[in-house]
Amino acid sequence: MSLEFQVTFDCRDPRALSTFWRDALGYVHPGPPGVAVPEGVDPLDAWDDFLERAQVPAERRNSSSALVDPEGRGPRLFFQQVPEPKRVKNRLHLDLRAAPGLTGGERMAALEAECERVVDLGAIRVRRFEPDGFDQGFIVLHDPEGNEFCLD
Repeated sequence: MSLEFQVTFDCRDPRALSTFWRDALGYVHPGPPGVAVPEGVDPLDAWDDFLERAQVPAERRNSSSALVDPEGRGPRLFFQQVPEPKRVKNRLHLDLRAAPGLTGGERMAALEAECERVVDLGAIRVRRFEPDGFDQGFIVLHDPEGNEFCLD
């Protein structure tokens, strides 16, 4: 039997970081518990209303956020606010499979196109690794809070 899991990000600004990853991955913010979010309404707006009605103090309303895969295939992502800044390289990171099945120049062109898209969302490009016979090539980036991830 396998277990479901979620990937948790410690961060300073859960709403902003979850929005970056929502747009990067095509995930969605789920609505608040017991609240039907009408078509066309941003679930984050529904959360704002929900937290206000629940009388959650304003300073605690950005303490966490979550994302789900709308197709139900990928893991849930959870973003929790922590007081300390990120200090060292991640021991675990996400690889975004932006060029599955592609090789050589076609692969690197697809990775570059995806890199441009996620940089426009707020990522920071770190380094490109060329295909070398052992590896097919990939690009390393940082999300807006400095967490490493790769385009693979």
